[in-house]
Amino acid sequence: MALFDVPGWTMPAKPVAESSNQVSKKRKRPASLDADKLQAAEVNLDKLVKRLKGNSSEASKSAQTPNRGEISASSKGDRQGKKTKKAKPKASSGAEKKEISWPKPLQPTDKDLALLARPTKKAKTKHMVETSTPPPPAAVSKKAKGLAASLTALQQGMKQSLDGARFRMINESLYKTDSRKAHQMMKEDPQVFEDYHTGFRHQVQVWPTNPVEHYITTFSAYPSKTVIADLGCGDAAIARALVPKGFAVLSFDLVSDGAFVVEADTCSKIPLPGCEETEDEKSGGYGHVVDVVVCALSLMGTNWPNCIREAWRILKTGGELQIAEVASRFTDIEEFQTLVGTIGFKLQSKDDSNSHFTLFEFKKVPRKHKSEKEWAKVVSRASILKPCEYKRR
Repeated sequence: MALFDVPGWTMPAKPVAESSNQVSKKRKRPASLDADKLQAAEVNLDKLVKRLKGNSSEASKSAQTPNRGEISASSKGDRQGKKTKKAKPKASSGAEKKEISWPKPLQPTDKDLALLARPTKKAKTKHMVETSTPPPPAAVSKKAKGLAASLTALQQGMKQSLDGARFRMINESLYKTDSRKAHQMMKEDPQVFEDYHTGFRHQVQVWPTNPVEHYITTFSAYPSKTVIADLGCGDAAIARALVPKGFAVLSFDLVSDGAFVVEADTCSKIPLPGCEETEDEKSGGYGHVVDVVVCALSLMGTNWPNCIREAWRILKTGGELQIAEVASRFTDIEEFQTLVGTIGFKLQSKDDSNSHFTLFEFKKVPRKHKSEKEWAKVVSRASILKPCEYKRR
């Protein structure tokens, strides 16, 4: 009795051979093969292997990379083959093939070198400005000019960004300290003054209007004998523009340039004649020589009302006080006008049409004598002008 012989079941004489690695669940065909067919397949397989081994050695000798001519020929043959229903390729002739000349490495052209010399996108930062800047004033040293000329465009952009950051730091410091400390800082390190005005010149370029240019245009129409005192003059741009036209412009700031600017603390004592009243009755003082005083963005220290007091002392009775100030500094513009009026001035006109600056014109009027205690109260109201502060970057 067979191993799987069960009563009622019948099995074929030869079991159907099944593949051991069947994965698909589809119906399989019987895998029974005749011995003769298996033997014939093995013989044919041996012949095929021998043939392939012989061809592989010949192919390794004759294998070459196709050049453009062969590629074009093969593509042409493909097009012809489509028309002739896949014609059989011709047998290769025994002629020797030419050696392939590999392409030489390309040499960079002038255009490529120019592209490599360009700054990357990362170098083109928001803070980069044009390389063609206006000529600096005489206060800038020759050494600084030579250094700027030797820098590349990228280096100039980076230097200008650093100059701008240093300008903002110095500017904020000047607003938050009194004039005496600022004057001492400038005397100890005159480079601070130069760095401040270098940054200031770059900032002026992005302003919609420059108050200094406004005053140059306005004063050009005044009589040529007009004496103008520019308090906190900076680069003395007004004097440089009007002195050649015959005007007398007296420029004062914390550091002298040896030509147009006279060193002085404008909130303490300006080296010009003039005195205040000494009696209880209203008086305009005497000994004055100045017709116009200009404070263009120069009311910076925490004791800036003393600068207005000095302007009153040196001005002739009826003289002009021209003030230009950043509009965002005013906490209460009416209170500012009242404070200036307390010092001895009457408002003549106000121009707030500009989005950045407000322009005032005051006239000197007689006033009563004030004690130093009363002047201290006036100075304590200096907070009506906020300091210019910058966002930390």
